[in-house]
Amino acid sequence: MISVDGLTVAFGGTTLFKDISFAINEKDRIALMGKNGAGKSTLLKIIAGIKTPTRGKISAPKDAIIAYLPQHLLTDDSRTVFEEAAQAFAHVFAMEKEIEHLNLQLTERTDYESPEYYALIEQVSTLSEKYYAVEEVNFDAEVEKILIGLGFERSHFTRPTSEFSGGWRMRIELAKILLQKPDLILLDEPTNHLDIESVQWFEDFLINSAKAVIVISHDKAFVDNITTRTVEVTMGRIYDYRVNYSKYLQLRKERREQQQKQFDEQQKFIAENQEFIERFKGTYSKTNQVQSRVRMLEKLDIVEIDEEDTSALRLRFPPSPRSGSYPVIVEDMGKHYGTHKVFSGASFILERGERIAFVGKNGEGKSTMVKALMGEIAFEGKMAIGHNTLIGYFAQNEASLLDEEATVFQTIDDVAKGDIRTKIKDLLGAFMFGDESWNKKVKVLSGGERTRLAMIKLLLEPVNLLILDEPTNHLDMRTKEILKSALQDYDGTMILVSHDRDFLDGLATKVYEFGNKQVSEHLGDIHSFLEKKKFDNLKEIERTIRK
Repeated sequence: MISVDGLTVAFGGTTLFKDISFAINEKDRIALMGKNGAGKSTLLKIIAGIKTPTRGKISAPKDAIIAYLPQHLLTDDSRTVFEEAAQAFAHVFAMEKEIEHLNLQLTERTDYESPEYYALIEQVSTLSEKYYAVEEVNFDAEVEKILIGLGFERSHFTRPTSEFSGGWRMRIELAKILLQKPDLILLDEPTNHLDIESVQWFEDFLINSAKAVIVISHDKAFVDNITTRTVEVTMGRIYDYRVNYSKYLQLRKERREQQQKQFDEQQKFIAENQEFIERFKGTYSKTNQVQSRVRMLEKLDIVEIDEEDTSALRLRFPPSPRSGSYPVIVEDMGKHYGTHKVFSGASFILERGERIAFVGKNGEGKSTMVKALMGEIAFEGKMAIGHNTLIGYFAQNEASLLDEEATVFQTIDDVAKGDIRTKIKDLLGAFMFGDESWNKKVKVLSGGERTRLAMIKLLLEPVNLLILDEPTNHLDMRTKEILKSALQDYDGTMILVSHDRDFLDGLATKVYEFGNKQVSEHLGDIHSFLEKKKFDNLKEIERTIRK
């Protein structure tokens, strides 16, 4: 068991949290929740041993392994994918090398009776005991199993990590963590760069193979599927619920309703007593009663109502100009990079008002298809954009394309035209950029703030075909729900590339799956697609077993 004992964090005259304590037991899968700035990531870093609290401590067994996956990380670029993942066993390999080195000294030395020789024997014995206590495993097979589960192909194993994007490097780091078989895994937004299949594999791994897990995540489906407990950080204290995220939301609502009721009753009680004090404070016969009530009110602990994130994001897409009946027609499209085939033979017709989702493993061509539709890359086959089709495009790296030296206000002012320029401050306010944020430079904004700023740019012109490539990365749950609600009300045509199942549920009415160098159409929503995929995978396993 790992315990958090009386943690307090204070800086700059502000107390982030005070005297919080809770225990982390084996098989606990905890969702760490709270509004932005409540201290979730700070708490995770303290448990990981990266930050030091003002007061309090983390207690863990001496040999406990605590592994931490931060939101942003850097991987060593001097190794291949396989070599970097195998660093999870570096301590074992180092012990093996040290034992060989010590044994060589024992064979070369002749001072058999010296204290130094006995010390060497003792050293070899202690180290060997540790080494042979390590569970005997086929390290190469373990590395291969984890890497393939996280979406890597065997052909990737020998490639240098420098050839991979930040998202794929994050998976390598995740592989290293999982291979260590830690007693506690700490995860800060682990699904941002995982495709749907990798997320499902990761869920199964955490549920069936991990010991204890604490996760901060804005992926509602992921959190609901893996967690059995929710710890909320709010107003400097914690609430511990032995339920998953959805049930926690209901219990938190009931808690606030109860707090509100107690607060209202207490305020009524205070008002009645203050009225009595005011009425009789000059009356001699009531002096003792007045003083008694004054003392009582001074000692009263005022009921507090837990904070709620009341900042409002009122997101509404402008009405869509009418397009032709078929905004996009794709016929026998393919894409190669040299000898590497991404996909071929892709054909589909997008009808006005349709909402489709592109899904599949990373690297199978979803974003490539989007870039082809946008005319950013050459391709084989035919593609036609329909009459009066006006495209609004949100690229996967849209937030990173913003000018880092520009201020929040300048970013929007530079692209706004006409009357909208007089309403920029209102627009920024609607996206939770208050007065204090307008002059902030983009480079100091969080990932979520950058994504919101990039989303504002998308709203400045009316369009009738929205193409959104991973629009929810770095957005918190509340903002994602507001974006989803706005997209449900949007009256145009839509193409969504996303790995977020909960976000796609209720938005996409048809699914195109990218995989095995081709694009397959699936009628129905994301839920029915995933159910069918699960069934097909089971049938494939059965066929393999029969062979």
